[in-house]
Amino acid sequence: MTKLDDHRPPSAVAAPDRPRHPRRDKMLDRDKIIRTAIALADADGAAAVNMRRIAKDLGAGAMSLYWYVADKEQLLDLMLDVVEEESRVADLSGDWRVDFRTIARQRRRVLLRHPWVLDFMSGRKQLGPNALLQVEQSLSVLDGVDLDSRTALKILMTIDAYVTGTVLNELREIRVEQTQTGDGFSDAEVTAGMEEWIERLSDSGSFERVVRVFKEGIDPDAAETRNERFEFGLGCVLDGLAAQL
Repeated sequence: MTKLDDHRPPSAVAAPDRPRHPRRDKMLDRDKIIRTAIALADADGAAAVNMRRIAKDLGAGAMSLYWYVADKEQLLDLMLDVVEEESRVADLSGDWRVDFRTIARQRRRVLLRHPWVLDFMSGRKQLGPNALLQVEQSLSVLDGVDLDSRTALKILMTIDAYVTGTVLNELREIRVEQTQTGDGFSDAEVTAGMEEWIERLSDSGSFERVVRVFKEGIDPDAAETRNERFEFGLGCVLDGLAAQL
């Protein structure tokens, strides 16, 4: 999976000696198990990840997986670290604004591609080698700026918080869209329901500005404006950082 095995977090290191299943499936390897688990999580959510399901998809015995991963917790750590590798960008330009914009865009793409990652991030204490390499690359963007390490980390955390928060909101929007589609409502029915709701807001007299937004035809959750909204907010963050610098 990585050439930095010596720097894996404790939970990702091979478990101590314990009884092994007598039949090791030589067609398996750790990377194949991790990639299968990631594909399961991408398709069916984090809850779908379990050893039996992974083994079934690989055509192997469930116990044979324990030759390669100690338990589900270690597997989750390894899955997250593989995804972190996708967040690194190939080349940096040397312009900190351009490079942070590139890094933020790539991070957003990865989180939208693997939405289950956000379900696990807050509960993981260790950083794997790929996560550390990502931090190292992001810190290198500020090499040409006279900053102390604490301030540099604050900048990284600010950008990451913006990206993570934006993706969480986008995933909420996507789930609402999927729910509406799954409920069997036609576009005409959804539109009629929205119009009725807006009229109720208007009649209450308490939501003048909100009603104005909707009557101007602005949908704050419109899928086609997600990229535009992300870029606008990211520009504001970078402008704010530039002012601080």
